[in-house]
Amino acid sequence: MLHNYLTIALRNLRKHKTFSFINIMGLAIGIAVCLLILLWVVDELSYDRWNDKFDRTYRVAGEVKFGGLHSSFAVAPAPMAAALVADFPEIETAVRFRQQGSFLIKSKVQNFKEDRVIFADSTLFKVFSLKMLQGNPEHALNAPQTIIISKSMAEKYFPSENPLGKFLTLDNKTRYNVTGVFADMPTNSHFRMDFFCSMSTLEESRDQVWLSFNFHTYYILRKDANPAAFEAKLFPHLLKKYIDPQLTQMMGKTYAELEKGGTLVKFHLQPLGDIHLKSDMDVELAANGNIQYVWIFGMAALFVLLIAVVNFMNLSTARSTLRAREVGVRKVVGSQRSALVGQFLSESMVLTFFALFLALLLSWVALPFFAQIAGKKFLFPWTSPLFWLSVMGGGILVGLLSGSYPALFLSGFQPIRVLKGRFFDSGKGRNLRSGLIIFQFLIAIFLISASIVIRGQLSFIQNKQLGFSRDQVLVVNDAYALDKNLDAFKKNLKNLPFVQNATLSGFLPIESSRSNGSVCSTPSLQEETCQIMQQWEVDEDYVPTLGMEIVKGRNFSAEMPGDSSNVILNEKAAKGFFGQEDPLGKTLYFHGDVDAEGKLLNKMYTVIGVVKDFHYESLRQNIETLCLKLERSAGNISIKLSNTDLPAALSRIEGEWKKMAGGAPFSWQFMDERFDEMYRAELRVGRIFNIFTILSLLVACLGLLGLAAFTAERRTKEIGIRKVLGATTQSIIALLSKEIVRLILIAAAIAIPMAWWGAAQWLHNFAYRIPVPWWGFFLAGALAVAVALVTVTLQSMRSARMEPVKSLRSE
Repeated sequence: MLHNYLTIALRNLRKHKTFSFINIMGLAIGIAVCLLILLWVVDELSYDRWNDKFDRTYRVAGEVKFGGLHSSFAVAPAPMAAALVADFPEIETAVRFRQQGSFLIKSKVQNFKEDRVIFADSTLFKVFSLKMLQGNPEHALNAPQTIIISKSMAEKYFPSENPLGKFLTLDNKTRYNVTGVFADMPTNSHFRMDFFCSMSTLEESRDQVWLSFNFHTYYILRKDANPAAFEAKLFPHLLKKYIDPQLTQMMGKTYAELEKGGTLVKFHLQPLGDIHLKSDMDVELAANGNIQYVWIFGMAALFVLLIAVVNFMNLSTARSTLRAREVGVRKVVGSQRSALVGQFLSESMVLTFFALFLALLLSWVALPFFAQIAGKKFLFPWTSPLFWLSVMGGGILVGLLSGSYPALFLSGFQPIRVLKGRFFDSGKGRNLRSGLIIFQFLIAIFLISASIVIRGQLSFIQNKQLGFSRDQVLVVNDAYALDKNLDAFKKNLKNLPFVQNATLSGFLPIESSRSNGSVCSTPSLQEETCQIMQQWEVDEDYVPTLGMEIVKGRNFSAEMPGDSSNVILNEKAAKGFFGQEDPLGKTLYFHGDVDAEGKLLNKMYTVIGVVKDFHYESLRQNIETLCLKLERSAGNISIKLSNTDLPAALSRIEGEWKKMAGGAPFSWQFMDERFDEMYRAELRVGRIFNIFTILSLLVACLGLLGLAAFTAERRTKEIGIRKVLGATTQSIIALLSKEIVRLILIAAAIAIPMAWWGAAQWLHNFAYRIPVPWWGFFLAGALAVAVALVTVTLQSMRSARMEPVKSLRSE
């Protein structure tokens, strides 16, 4: 019986080649898209699961509300880890990380810039399941100035050598003894490091200050512990034993008194599995993903697949009249309905598995392109039994889903009516096909609308006036490598004819280093008179080089040594401290370190200027308070270039660097490129949505093409008669097209409100955003109508141009 089913199925597929091609190609595209997106989704959901104690690993995160700033931090105080282990029996072990940016590293002569460097406690291997290839994981990070390196770095710095016992020099200053080599960290980790330096090297790791947040702190909860119960008692205990005494000593008030004024200091726990997709705090170890985009991509892929499935159902039910007599004859000679259902489902399964084979081929070919867009490395799990079980199971499910309604519909024909020629396409069947067309184009219009909104917001971001100039600004990294030649290098740069200006700082209005601190208008640390704000050390050329505007007062001057005790505020900070009063000449107190007795130290600064507010974070966030201080900070050199031959300018600057940097690598990037990196996720979403939109329209139009061909075939006699009576080609095309246009307009009427709501929700993620573009939704509907109309018209023209004699003879 099965053999007979398959034989007939293959025969029907060969007989109706156009029908078969449209269904196979539509399903193949839908399945290929799902496969690619599922690879991405599975990768996103797999982050950090390689750790043996994944389900018991947590990170301590801090939350602070003080002085007008409410922020969440992925870091905790230095003594947190020791207190967790000592005071809570629920804790098995803990580890801290301290990130200090990139380093110049060399083993012999040549320096290499390395970004994946971090300081870690010796308990690293007790928390994270890193595989040690050489060395003892128990003791590798015990001693100061020891370091363990990844396998890749061992091959880079010590080719054909045993790295154990060798030395690496960091920033041309400190030598670290290599005590271990570990396997490269998996790519699906929320942080990836190649160098772990011993935490005991850092003096600050022994600080006992509970109001400074600098250390990423992870711990393992014992198997029998209750996470919720532990979190409930964590902060009250820490507050009573550690935090309150320091607050009272520093500020003269208890936490309870400060809380009444709106101050908040709190710690909460993050499961390791939530960090990559659900955490977007300050001082993350790396850029995280977003669970919202996982849902968006997953739903978009499902929509494309559904459009393809709908195509199959639509075309199969539309062609029902061509197989009506076959069903009637089969029933007369004794065929049961179950056998007919089996026959039609067999045809559906054969078609689906042809599509599945093509989908695997398409997805394999498209994988490198998709990986480039997604910013990931993917490999097809060809050898995984689970993968093949999922693919085969998914194929069977799609085959059953797409073939179930046509099978039940076709097998339900009444044989007597069919054989007497009284069968006609029922209103129920036409309504179903109309509903399916509406569903297809509803999804297509929604995706087109989403693409327009995303593109509009990205264009807004890239063209918005940010309060500084990022064009033609070259950022040279690792200025500290110049050491004593730093000032001479900057002076030489400013003398170059194509350099308008140059500035030295560790802080840029793009993703770079950040430094928060307490600033008060009174000597004492009080919540009513203080603000937590960004404090950037810059030089006198910072403001003019980056094209910022001083709206009150003046800029720093190299000719005025007293400017080292002066500050420039942004408008937000000036208004926060002084309201409508003139801030110039006012005194501010910067609180920082504590003395030996635990008392807070402060330093006085005078306000000499106010800079116009500029965006120094992503446009997802509001502009917050900020001040500029005239201090030396050897982080980056930003060079404003004139419109010139950029390759020649870069070559000349690199030549100057090599003369003075002592073999340090020349690392650079244009500021506008680094600015765009802040929106990598949105750029990827935009590209992927564009692809989904094109594919959804392509699959939907394939279905329309098949339906148009079928409709024209069924109405061949009617078209011939109309042409004999004088109908023009244009009127015939309009006759065949108007029903499709009506259905797509209905789809647009449903899709536009849905798209409007979705756009508003997505744009809400940005503090600075475009208004919801109402015109974009109508443009999406018009585009869908135009594409569908072109598709139907191309098919209708063939029928409309057919000679009436041939049309009538065919009937």
